[in-house]
Amino acid sequence: MTTATAPAATGVAPTLRRLYFVRFGFALVWAILLFPTASSINPLTAVLLVLYPVFDVAAAVVDARSARVDVAGGSANASAPGLYVNIAISTLAAVGLAVALTSGIPAVLRVWGPWAVVAGIVQLVVAIRRRRLGGQWAMIASGAISVLAGVSFFLMASSAGASLANVGGYALLGGVFFLVSALRLGRKVRQSTSGRN
Repeated sequence: MTTATAPAATGVAPTLRRLYFVRFGFALVWAILLFPTASSINPLTAVLLVLYPVFDVAAAVVDARSARVDVAGGSANASAPGLYVNIAISTLAAVGLAVALTSGIPAVLRVWGPWAVVAGIVQLVVAIRRRRLGGQWAMIASGAISVLAGVSFFLMASSAGASLANVGGYALLGGVFFLVSALRLGRKVRQSTSGRN
């Protein structure tokens, strides 16, 4: 059992840790740029809204490549199928958001909401499959919160004065969860390398 988890901890975990730090930084900058323009759709808001799922696709591609680690001569990591699903749904979300932008904030929320629900479910599944790597409890919590937030975004689309401020908060909170996971993965990598010495 230790021989099966050690390569994953030393191979996949450092890559995930770096990716999670990048995702935190992106979410922080993205939310800071979105908050001042959250009450209307302008060119900056439009670019930000489409950029978020496009970045998610790029991050999932990097993640899927890191998941191709043979563990004790076995096949690719079990999280890879979930990552491919995430790539597909985030691509659809980017296209859907590009179209919804022409109809206003409620239409954007009607696309963002279901995407957050499905992406949250996928994140839950991937994090549960990766729990042995460590640092995944935050990803599990993030996936669950994403599902709840997605439902609230969809319902918010019907309310008067719909705004994108909550979407910025959602991205920022997701970034914090990535930061927590990155820090926990760092501890796991240090423990596994010191345990082998």
